[in-house]
This record gives sequence, structure tokens and C-alpha cells, in this order.
Amino acid sequence: MTLTLDDIRAAEERLRGHIERTPCRRSRTLSEITGAEVWVKFENLQFTAAYKERGALNKLLQLTEAEKKRGVIAASAGNHSQGLAYHAARLGIPVTIVMPRGTPFVKVQQTRNHGAEVVIDGEGYDEASAFARKLCEERDLVFVHPFNDLDVMAGQGTVAVEMLEDVPELEVLPVPIGGGGLIAGMATAAKQIKDDIRVVGLEPAMYPSFTAKMRGVNAGAAAGGATIAEGIAVKQVGDISYGVARPLIDEVLLIEEPHFEKAVALYCNVEKTVTEGAGAAALAGLLAYPERFRGKKCGLVITGGNIDTRLLASVLTRELVREQRIVSLRIIGDDRPGLLANVSAIIGQLGANIIEVAHNRLALDVPAKGAEFDLMIETRDAQHTQEIMDALRERGYPPRAV
Repeated sequence: MTLTLDDIRAAEERLRGHIERTPCRRSRTLSEITGAEVWVKFENLQFTAAYKERGALNKLLQLTEAEKKRGVIAASAGNHSQGLAYHAARLGIPVTIVMPRGTPFVKVQQTRNHGAEVVIDGEGYDEASAFARKLCEERDLVFVHPFNDLDVMAGQGTVAVEMLEDVPELEVLPVPIGGGGLIAGMATAAKQIKDDIRVVGLEPAMYPSFTAKMRGVNAGAAAGGATIAEGIAVKQVGDISYGVARPLIDEVLLIEEPHFEKAVALYCNVEKTVTEGAGAAALAGLLAYPERFRGKKCGLVITGGNIDTRLLASVLTRELVREQRIVSLRIIGDDRPGLLANVSAIIGQLGANIIEVAHNRLALDVPAKGAEFDLMIETRDAQHTQEIMDALRERGYPPRAV
């Protein structure tokens, strides 16, 4: 089974006017941070906030009238389900989506809002997919696989076509890998349009399904964990998508969680755009392996922006902690009136903000006439934090970071 540029061009024609032709823009600030020349494709600007609309719609538009009447079913952690549900509703096609337990609420609710019947089953994508297959047989539906389908891959490949039309001088495409559909489509298009372009796959270190298959290892038993990149947390890469993508990929890199978090925070703070963990994988790759991309013209795809708001708030706050802009300090001193006021005054005079105070008189490692204070403070940066700690020490209140 093969995928060609002609297949992707045909998909492009089918999709024209039905999806957004999202912008691909150079980011001067991200280029300075990473050392690469960074161009960003904003697929989070699709109506359902993810590139998955492309493959889902390309598949739906090729169904027979009988298949459309029967209806479709899919298993998805979110973005494929939303794209399929939205366009199926537009076309009058009944749709059922099986989502694994633990799928972010925002994705479940948005999928329902598009008119789909949502069934929650399975601890991860693989179990949800198995249940969806069972329902498919029982209800005589058409299964629309999120990645292991040539029509879906052709739709995803249109991302690379648009990027190379907008920025033909691109040298490297870092592409997230979950089941392999996006990288199969993008690599097929990119390599046939520009044969010297490099395609680099990026996987969560917790779910190295493509890497394991390249090494002849079964990743299913070892893969797992609470990654924020749940959109690409797949234990087994698709056999069809792997067969298409493997000969075209130059390298596959594994990404640890802190780099996903930093990438999400950078997109929010620098580009003022929201991305989910998987959607930030390409930027995470540049942060984790700067030497691989330094000085190269890199095309990054924000593949999706459907992140739970509580998780986004947590990621942004954790990044402030990493940058030492939020710090917890412990001060032990005599339990006398005015101590907390004096400490607060020093912190306030230096321009920091006290977020939280905990006062503990019962800690056994503190003298009976003493007290322990934990202060969470917000500062400008690590240098500002150090200035405050030095000032407290000079005034007789030596702090300890906790």
C-alpha cells in the first residue's frame, strides 16, 4: 500500500474551501531562543483547533452514499474525534466516537457539541480502539482510523504542501509521531516536493512506539505514563503508516516531559497562542536537541490547541517555578512580634510579591521559642530571587529554598 504526492494533491482539492488554510509565519523570538530559523504553521487555527480535520474530511468525502447512511465510528483521544464529528455533522453522516478514560474533559465536551455519540471506554487509545472495532461490527458502521488509513494520511499530508508553498526554503520538518499518520503524509509530500528536506520524528519518551518498531522491539508492554502529550501517547504505531513513513524519515528523537511543558509555555508567552502538549512537540524537539537544528530553517506545526484549561494553568505556573520566578523560601527565627512584618518589608522593598505564607510553631527541628515561616514569592527572574535571598541574609533572616 503506497501513498503518493498525487493522492495528497487530490486531497488538497477535495478540502479546498472546507478547512482553513492556516498561516505559516517566522518567529523571530523562538528563532533566537532555539538557534534555528523557526517557521510556525498554526494548525490550532482550524475550526476544531487541530490538523486532524484534514484527514477525517478527506476520508468522509470519499465514502459511498450507502456508507454515509450507515454512519462512521472512530477511536480517538480527542482531535480526530472532533474533526470527524464536526465534518460528519456538516455532511449529515451519523458518527460514534470511543474515547479512552482520562481524555481531557474539553475534548470530550467539544466532541459531543459537534453532535457525536461519545462512548468512554478503555484505559488508553489501544483499548478504546479495540472497543470501537467491536461496536463497528455490532452496528455495521464504517471505521475511520485516526492514522492507519491512506486517505487519512493523504489529508494530513496537505499540511506539508501548504508549508512548502509558503516557505519553499525550509530545510527540516520536525514532526510529532503518535500513530504515524501525520508524519507519513507530511514526509510523503515533503520528500516528493523537495527531496533534500530532512524529516525528523518526535515521540514522547513514555511512548516510543515508532522507535521501538524501528529497533524490532514491542513497545506495548513498556510504553505508558501520564504524559501531557496525550494526543501522541500511542503504544503501537500503525503498520500502514509505519510502512509509508519509515523509508522517508531521517531520524526519530524522544522527548521528555519538561520540554513539552516548556514548549507549551513558550508558545503561550511568545506567540500568544494556545497549544496542547502534543501540539508543541516540534518546538519541544528543538529545545531538547538544539544541536540537531541550529542554523537550519525549520518548519514547526502546532498540531492542536485543545488543552484542558486547568492543565494549561498548571503548566504555565510550573514554568514560572523552573525559571525561579515563583520560589518558596523557608526562614527560621525567634517567634517575636514584628518578625513577619520585617521579612515582608524587605521583600516588598525589593519589588517582589508574597503569594502565600505558612507559619509553623510546632516543627520539632525549630527551638521552642522559635518559628518557621514558608513564604512563596513571585519575582522577576532568578537573579531577582537571589537578590532577595541575599538581602534577607544580610538583615539576619537567612532563607532556604524549599
